[in-house]
Amino acid sequence: MATEKIGIQGKDFLTLLDFNEKQILGLLDLAEELKAKKKAGIPHRMCEGKNIALIFEKHSTRTFSSFNVAANDLGMSATFFDSHGSHIGKKESIADTARVLTRMFDGIEYRGYGQNVVNDLAKYSTVPVWNGLTDEFHPTQILADMLTIKEHFGHLKGIKFVFMGDNSFNMGNSLMIGCARLGLDFTACCPEKYLQNSEILKICKELAEKSGGTITHEPDPYKAVKDADVISTDVWVSMGEPDEIWKERISDLMAYQVTSDLMKATGKDSTVFMHCLPAYHNLDTINGREIYEKFGIDAIEVTDEVFESPQSIVWDEAENRMHTIKAMMAATLLDI
Repeated sequence: MATEKIGIQGKDFLTLLDFNEKQILGLLDLAEELKAKKKAGIPHRMCEGKNIALIFEKHSTRTFSSFNVAANDLGMSATFFDSHGSHIGKKESIADTARVLTRMFDGIEYRGYGQNVVNDLAKYSTVPVWNGLTDEFHPTQILADMLTIKEHFGHLKGIKFVFMGDNSFNMGNSLMIGCARLGLDFTACCPEKYLQNSEILKICKELAEKSGGTITHEPDPYKAVKDADVISTDVWVSMGEPDEIWKERISDLMAYQVTSDLMKATGKDSTVFMHCLPAYHNLDTINGREIYEKFGIDAIEVTDEVFESPQSIVWDEAENRMHTIKAMMAATLLDI
């Protein structure tokens, strides 16, 4: 383990705004150590005997798998609650749920809708609460993204990071915060209406000044990606939204689809593509085929050519969810 303590034992992990640069880098260093042990087959059951609750009001492949495998590797037992198995906010208030679970578990993960829910869980809990995703923030994904960039380029400061498409929700918000904290140059490439809210934008610009990073908005995709080291994107619409929303988003954002031409426009062979997944890049899913039937497009935020290219590092990024979540849980549960 690193000789200098991260110093976040007992803290909630709700957004990266709650942690300073040193603490976040400490988590990334710990994730690298634990990843190396995992690859070498070295046991690291640092949290032997602890129990955690996993509340999933929104389902997920990567978040659910990452928390489960990470918990097992650390020697913990995980209990899963989905939207049917928990009464949170329905038959039982969030405050009451938190006060029950905190008597039984050593940590609580929540993945769902409003940030107010995970904030309230943390308010009434005496054990660490971890944000697995809300509409506003996705901090565990950003740890994975930063670890992936660090592994690929060897450093974080000065990396030019461009996020294409809808910057107004959890991934745009959280990536901007992560870049601002760690000294990356973040560009939001989108129409004005898809920018982050002004309060988060203001905070991030202040953080970037301290870390040596920059925060900019460039609506022109080909200007935005010039000299970019990383181009990232996310889905534009959640499934279940009405057709009118899909039609509006596709009309507004199709110019921000990550294509081979856009990747070439960086002027760098070293540029990589990232995506938190799942991605609408082909017609191999029911949702993808439904979109094609309704709107006549076979890919949305990224083309299959880019997604499957050597420049795509999405699988490294997906794997690193588990390693960084493991580090985050260990550091908030233990004095390390």
